[in-house]
Amino acid sequence: MTAVGGLRGTSRERLSKVLRQAKGSISPADASRVLNVEQAEAARLLSKWSSRGWLTRVRRGLYVPVPLESPTADLPLDDSWVIADKLFAPCYIGGWSAAAHWGLTEQLFRPILVFTTRRPRARRVEARGAVFLLRTMDDKAMFGLKPIWRGQVKVNVSDPTRTVLDLLDTPTMGGGIKSVLDILKSYFSSDYRDPKLLIQYADQLGNKAVFKRLGFLAAMFLPIEEELIAECRKRLSAGNAKLDPNLPGDRLVTAWRLRIPAGFAELPKT
Repeated sequence: MTAVGGLRGTSRERLSKVLRQAKGSISPADASRVLNVEQAEAARLLSKWSSRGWLTRVRRGLYVPVPLESPTADLPLDDSWVIADKLFAPCYIGGWSAAAHWGLTEQLFRPILVFTTRRPRARRVEARGAVFLLRTMDDKAMFGLKPIWRGQVKVNVSDPTRTVLDLLDTPTMGGGIKSVLDILKSYFSSDYRDPKLLIQYADQLGNKAVFKRLGFLAAMFLPIEEELIAECRKRLSAGNAKLDPNLPGDRLVTAWRLRIPAGFAELPKT
């Protein structure tokens, strides 16, 4: 356990100045700019303040302040979304994390799903008790995002329609196709419902398998969405796709050129 130790004189003044400018997290580049010192010197100061317990190190080159009332610097992250933005930007919070944010699911998953244009070595990153799962996206796929405030920091999260699109594109990002179906139903029964925007986003993303999954699920479980179903039919491509790439495709639904797991079509439609 790292105890919080005292600071005197110039060191205390410098730390106070950095903390006043901090927005959720602090990097050597941030401290260098605030203190007008070389980045190497800023890194040394941050390391020193961390060793005294005034900052807690999230990972190399990134720190967060320790609350004054805390007797220890061994703290979990207060807001891991802010740290995700700092670590993986350009990025957005998506998948099941965004679905929970918008109230489209009551399921809670510990890992935070981060869609980023970076190509990190590891797809699972742990930092101070937070777990991030990373999915790399092209720059052109960074659309349908909404900035939200987390304290003093703006963080991008996929809007409800883009969230649904990402789950149809990669069902594992929603916990599997059954969870995706539940989220899809929630979306269409919510104020976020926007079938035209969903088609527009799917056209923009360019994954034709999305139209097969969306059209099939809507025809089976949301038959009232006739216009949406028709638009999906217009966009069917050649070849067959899987309803969920991680599940067996036991039966081919020729109308949608989609392979589905055994028993899926017999799920209740309510």
